[in-house]
Amino acid sequence: SGGGGSIGSELCRQLARLRPQQLVILERSEYNLYSIELELRREYPDLALAAVLGDVGDAPAVEQLLRRYRPQAIFHAAAYKHVPMLEEQARAAVTNNVFGTHVLATLADRHGCEVFVMISTDKAVNPTNVMGASKRVAEIVCQAMAARSKTRFITVRFGNVLGSTGSVVPLFQQQIAAGGPVTVTHPDITRYFMTIPEAAQLILQGSVIGSGGEIFVLDMGEPVRIAYLAEQLI
Repeated sequence: SGGGGSIGSELCRQLARLRPQQLVILERSEYNLYSIELELRREYPDLALAAVLGDVGDAPAVEQLLRRYRPQAIFHAAAYKHVPMLEEQARAAVTNNVFGTHVLATLADRHGCEVFVMISTDKAVNPTNVMGASKRVAEIVCQAMAARSKTRFITVRFGNVLGSTGSVVPLFQQQIAAGGPVTVTHPDITRYFMTIPEAAQLILQGSVIGSGGEIFVLDMGEPVRIAYLAEQLI
């Protein structure tokens, strides 16, 4: 799910290299779905690929999707994750991040999916914002499902991914290109960073080593002060 996003599309690329029997991409952004489908069909012409335009919270559509394709593994990457925006859009955050996860997790259990990997965030730890709180609730949904399902529900948390949608780095680059100013919310804010391919690789590893119910936290090295990052980019 969310297979056209920054993390989702990289997961699709890495999964395609593993030559799955079939890869099904669920994405609600028409352009993002078109882009990743075009790329995968060009790079992996023999891949059995299904590109499905739809919303993870649309239960009848997801039900039909799982009944038709009966996936062995689900990687749940669909989410809203822009922290300041979601502070003003709590309804949208809960609808997508919580209810969308609940729909997909419930139907994964119903249709006998072997493993369900939820991509989460370090902001779900003692959450201080709407985005983090919504992802924490989604984690709890998956843990509750794990306690009573034959499906292995696994959560993987990581921090900021360089170059991902909503990442601060592209914003800083745009601000610098425009001649400034470069805006930092607070001089003492720190974040962990990793690259998109690293994150996707670790998500795949988590899907293999998890037995169900775990929350894996990726070792992202040392935290970086955002103000320092901004200075280095300048």
